[in-house]
Amino acid sequence: MSVKAYVLMNLSSTNIAEALNQVKAVKGVKLADAVTGPYDAIIQVEAADMDELGRLVTTKILKVKGIAKTLTCVAV
Repeated sequence: MSVKAYVLMNLSSTNIAEALNQVKAVKGVKLADAVTGPYDAIIQVEAADMDELGRLVTTKILKVKGIAKTLTCVAV
């Protein structure tokens, strides 16, 4: 059974479109949108299990230039 989550992101870069394009290229990212409010963008990700989800966020998404902070919300 796969795990779906929403990752809320704060960006350190003012070029949100460039950061989102890089995030969209990461395997497992299904949707990526800029939003208003306390976060700059929200992405939807899917992984095989919780371990893979953790690795996806920490080793792939957080490595994208311009992402300062994330908050991962697992869908139930």
